[in-house]
Amino acid sequence: MAKYYGLNELREMFLSFFESKDHLRLPSFSLIPQNDASLLLINSGMAPMKPYFKGEVEPPRRRVCTCQKCIRTGDIENIGKTARHGTYFEMLGNFSFGDYFKREAIHWSWEFLTEVVGLEKDRLFPSIYENDEEAFEIWNKEIGIAPENIFRFGKKDNFWEHGSGPCGPCSEIYYDRGEKYGCGSLECTVGCECDRYIEVWNNVFSQFDNDGNGNYTELAQKNIDTGMGLERLAVVCQDVNSLFDVDTVMNITRHVTKITGAQYGQSAKTDVSLRVITDHIRASTFMIADGVQPTNEGRGYVLRRLLRRAARHGKLLGVNRPFLFEVVETVIRENESHYTYLRERAEHIIRVVRNEEENFNRTIDTGMRIFGEKLAAHKANGEKVFSGDDAFLLADTYGFPIDLTAEMLEDEGMTVDMERFTVCREEQRVRAREARKALGDLGWAGIDFGSDVTATEFVGYTEFNCEAKIVAVCVGEEVTGSIAGGEKGVIVLNKTPFYAEMGGQAADHGVLMMGDSRFEVTDVQKDKGGRYLHTGTLTRGAMKVDDAVCAAINVERRKAIMRAHTATHLLQKALKAVLGDHVHQAGSLVEPDRLRFDFTHYSALTPEELARIDKMVQDASLEGYGIDIREMPIEEAKAMGAMALFSEKYGDTVRVVNMGSYSIELCGGTHLDNTAKVGPFCIESEGSVASGVRRIEAITGKLCLQEMARNRENLYAACASLKTKPQGLQEKLAEQFEEIKGLKRAIETIKAKEAAGEVDRFLFGARNISGVRVITAAVAQADANKLRQMGDLLRDKDASVVAVLATVNDGKITFLATCGKDAVARGLRAGDLVKLVCTECGGSGGGKPDSAMGGGKDATKVDNALALVDDFVTSKLQ
Repeated sequence: MAKYYGLNELREMFLSFFESKDHLRLPSFSLIPQNDASLLLINSGMAPMKPYFKGEVEPPRRRVCTCQKCIRTGDIENIGKTARHGTYFEMLGNFSFGDYFKREAIHWSWEFLTEVVGLEKDRLFPSIYENDEEAFEIWNKEIGIAPENIFRFGKKDNFWEHGSGPCGPCSEIYYDRGEKYGCGSLECTVGCECDRYIEVWNNVFSQFDNDGNGNYTELAQKNIDTGMGLERLAVVCQDVNSLFDVDTVMNITRHVTKITGAQYGQSAKTDVSLRVITDHIRASTFMIADGVQPTNEGRGYVLRRLLRRAARHGKLLGVNRPFLFEVVETVIRENESHYTYLRERAEHIIRVVRNEEENFNRTIDTGMRIFGEKLAAHKANGEKVFSGDDAFLLADTYGFPIDLTAEMLEDEGMTVDMERFTVCREEQRVRAREARKALGDLGWAGIDFGSDVTATEFVGYTEFNCEAKIVAVCVGEEVTGSIAGGEKGVIVLNKTPFYAEMGGQAADHGVLMMGDSRFEVTDVQKDKGGRYLHTGTLTRGAMKVDDAVCAAINVERRKAIMRAHTATHLLQKALKAVLGDHVHQAGSLVEPDRLRFDFTHYSALTPEELARIDKMVQDASLEGYGIDIREMPIEEAKAMGAMALFSEKYGDTVRVVNMGSYSIELCGGTHLDNTAKVGPFCIESEGSVASGVRRIEAITGKLCLQEMARNRENLYAACASLKTKPQGLQEKLAEQFEEIKGLKRAIETIKAKEAAGEVDRFLFGARNISGVRVITAAVAQADANKLRQMGDLLRDKDASVVAVLATVNDGKITFLATCGKDAVARGLRAGDLVKLVCTECGGSGGGKPDSAMGGGKDATKVDNALALVDDFVTSKLQ
């Protein structure tokens, strides 16, 4: 029987063991992949290591170990239904980049499992690739495993490869959990699909290079990539049924049962819902902590899908209020011993979860109604397949992830037309791609310049120009080696003063010069290989690879960008001071003397808050804090209290921007040397950009001065018009407003007298039909308000009146019908009258028995319509 260890204990045991084997312990990388467009979220321990395996980046050490947070949602429909599936899991891994290989990897895996964890040797069974005799010899001759207990599997199970590139055989280690977890078959053994023999360790020996055509050659540098699921190891050590039953996960489930009142083990259906909620809130907590926000695309959609799926399972358990946010605290408590940053970000995580729950609750009722209507229509037609268009409508408009729709349909014995749904989704993506064409030059960043073109040295922190050598040229998306006059292209230099667009800061502009040749730089991007891609147009001359050029940035533009960037740091400090520590940067854009700053906050800022924030930034500028920028170890930076973006992954050495200890942030951008150089600062707007995210736009420096000058010109122009001075403008305006009000009142009085006079004339000429006084008239130069006023006067003056008035303005007809109380008592209705005349003129209308209004389209028929009134009244009174 394996010794019991808690999940948090096992994690530390693994990392400490490999530290004793000279491995560098690395913290878990963010769930948000860095410079890897192939992944939405990190899904394995090896994923963040790809740059090291590919040789694109030098690893911090040849031996490293990690416990990596991972998210996988490919089989989300099985979550809660099986013992093995979970969206969030942790992957223990030890890695060698050209250092040790099979012998050490196998020996250390065996040593850890048997001597450190204490798993029984007679319950452990290794597997190898069928032709890997080297691994067999190590297991058999050195570890002492009998040949019959070493299992050989083919390429499908024990050979890791993904297209062309590094690949190699695997050696897995299985643990026999005993007959109680088995399928009962006499042929049950390693490799069976039941839960008896569980894989706990996988050694991947990356020793070959696949050319993509099935040809394999030995790699000069052989690597080790091992992985072991932390939760899976805990299942073995704690002798529990599934990953949902291990200590830290079950503590979360217990909190969910307390809220819902559902008991774990009560029924299979209830258990599925409890597991889904537990798994999804666990995954969501870590995703939000790493900077993911709920959105309708990409990783944000994954998060939204998890939270809404969990909320729906809460409703299945009878919880019709937001509750997931309450469970976040338990998730944090169970994991904060290793992931200490969770506690720091707790308030933010809870706010995001609660906000998303509340939003979903507001839409789900409408969505359920639409779903019910669509479902009823399908059933009425005897259909068993739900329309893909309807499913897409639910997902796109009402926030129902397709899997929720599919689950609800499954309960109804129906399926969804996924093929059509996919078409609808792809059509939307095509529309989105068309909208993104404006990105233009960003497409250059995907060019393959080859390994000979190395990273560009950036000298722009201290230099505005430098001598450099052209190392690559690209024209028309092809690496050409040269560029001629009039051509647009990309030039890569060995070093550059140009800042590439990064971290929200706009790229530098400027020129590359060589003799009479001149290349105008209008954008700079940095590719994965660290090359700075200077995009622009060769306005004259020619340039080619190996040419020496002078690279010079537009200094005025750079200074304006630095003013805005420094102001952004002062703004973030002010936001935290005024609104609270829950404020975190959610995005930014820094352009010449203009900035846009997105931040987490859950309500609109009041005028008073905006005024305080604006004043704090200006005060910090006027203080003239010296700005000190230094590189230092990240731990030293944290000790100083430096703010960092929690969605970013930082190395051991970081760049700290310290503004007189007033604001201290980790930042790779360009800044002033004193806050006083920010100059004037002005917030122009504040608003919402997403759920729980606000945006402030502001201007600084010369742009702010220009705006102030325009405002001053407008002020003096207004004063000249009103014949006053600026200090008397407000008083003068107040006088003008009072005068205007008085004039308006006088005009209204005149209009009222005029209307009363017209009413008297109408009454004098009224026709008597069976004791009812009937009036029809076209009123010139009137609007709806005047007609309504005249109708009220007619009713007040004569209870037996029936009147229909019309006016025409710009070809549009307005009708008013009014009936006095005696006329109403005799069965006449203003609504009936207005419908009669409006219909005659091609319009519509309606209203109450005593007053109704409507409109018409054909002004030539107004007289005809009014002529119908007498006959209508006569017919009603007979």
